[in-house]
Amino acid sequence: GAYLQGLAEGRGCPAARGSCSACLSQQLEFITPFQLYFNPDLIFRKFQIWRLITNFLFFGPLGFSFFFNMIFLYRYCRMLEEGSFRGRTADFVFMFLFGGFLMTLFGLFASLFFLGQAFTIMLVYVWSRRNPYIRMNFFGLLNFQAPFLPWVLMGFSLLLGNSIIIDLLGIAVGHIYYFLEDVFPNQPGGKKLLLTPGFLKMVFDTPEEDPNYNPLPEDHPENQPRDQDQNQQQHPQ
Repeated sequence: GAYLQGLAEGRGCPAARGSCSACLSQQLEFITPFQLYFNPDLIFRKFQIWRLITNFLFFGPLGFSFFFNMIFLYRYCRMLEEGSFRGRTADFVFMFLFGGFLMTLFGLFASLFFLGQAFTIMLVYVWSRRNPYIRMNFFGLLNFQAPFLPWVLMGFSLLLGNSIIIDLLGIAVGHIYYFLEDVFPNQPGGKKLLLTPGFLKMVFDTPEEDPNYNPLPEDHPENQPRDQDQNQQQHPQ
């Protein structure tokens, strides 16, 4: 209920909203998975550039796997956005771009058609490493701390008979981002390597007010002209 309400109100992860739109379009037969999947030959030779994005938005037909992925994508995307990325929308978008780039690069060599599940696992991994002391419960069967969640999801995927290559890719990309962003800069001799481009900050982040800025005298409230109509109403002739 909260998941559907959040999507209806436009809150939460934009990737989740895009995935629902892609699934709805496929169910209504506006598009087919063959128009969405990752195909380097069609991308570079036929210039079907949209496949670089749409392959992240398709999670299969409506069913248990689709809703399972949607719930996790929405939940952990939103918790990251409202938690460690609060007030840092540009950094949040840059994580999307960085993770998507690495997954696409790997997809060129591994013949992977849809990378949405790997993207979800990446978000889960980053959240779990940044919240290591939170206790989790998986379907009332397992109790564990948050850093084990990506591995539990991978085991669950294996039990369902799915390939774990996608899950391992999401874990690997999530770990690369976490290491470069949270671990390496705090090591002796380390430095921050992932720098959010300035144009993303201009687009997504609210500019900070300069504490040394002094407004012009005419900009002070006490120097603003009063409303003549209001004065006439208060002091009728």
